Amino acid sequence: MDTVVLLTCTGLGLGALYFLVASGLSLIFGLMDVLNFAHGALLSVGAYATWWAGTEGGMSFWLAVVFGTGVGTVAAVLLELLLIRPLYSRPRDQILATVGVGLALPALLMGIWGADSRPFPQPAALSGTVGLFGAIVPVNRFVLLAAAGLVLVALRLFLDRTRYGLVVRAGVEDRAMVTALGIDVRRAFTLVFAIGGAAAALGGALSGLYFGSIHPGQGTSLLVFAFVVVVMGGMGSVTGAAVASVAVGLVQQFANYAASAGLGAAGLGDLSVVVLLAVLLLIRPRGLTGRLA
Repeated sequence: MDTVVLLTCTGLGLGALYFLVASGLSLIFGLMDVLNFAHGALLSVGAYATWWAGTEGGMSFWLAVVFGTGVGTVAAVLLELLLIRPLYSRPRDQILATVGVGLALPALLMGIWGADSRPFPQPAALSGTVGLFGAIVPVNRFVLLAAAGLVLVALRLFLDRTRYGLVVRAGVEDRAMVTALGIDVRRAFTLVFAIGGAAAALGGALSGLYFGSIHPGQGTSLLVFAFVVVVMGGMGSVTGAAVASVAVGLVQQFANYAASAGLGAAGLGDLSVVVLLAVLLLIRPRGLTGRLA
């Protein structure tokens, strides 16, 4: 029983991390039809900015997280203004440009701080464990769950209750009409990029809690599973991405445990996620929701 509880909490923590990455990716792709392959690099930027602020900058952990999230947000805005905005009508060029940035930013981080993993500073309050139904669960799992829950609520409120959220939804449906009404859709799209970058950078800032260290390619490796989550949840569905993140995290953790217990080959967790994706798409080709929600 304690093993099941520990695996469940660990899987939910990993799913929360996937959601922080996938939520911004889902927004940007679902609302703006931009396939941003540089999204994982924004996670790495947030992770390294948080690490630098907490070690060399002398900031407290939570202040370092705010700093790292802010740096990732600024990076996302610059990416949209300087690179994506001139290419809105050229989707192929968007892909090539974001792939290039997705490769260049980790290489830049590697050139500055090296390719080796860096131990991530953790406050004493978050480095302990708690007992839950007989299992000893790291506290940071619950921190990730809380962060993902807050991001989910904030994104739903933004889309459903704010003026800019409604403008973005309308601009996706008929950009020319919204522009003719005197509404600056470009400003709303920049805001979406900023929100997506903030979510990814927050995921990077908290990924060090989960893994205990950071490295330049961390965002790229997590981006693969974020794309899986976005496809499974339904393009542009934040709620669907949340449900898919939970499913992917749990399946991956339980499959990896089965492999470590001698019940499967190494890499069973990743294979299980691919199989889950394939089965879901056979049953529901549009994902869990297939709509903006």
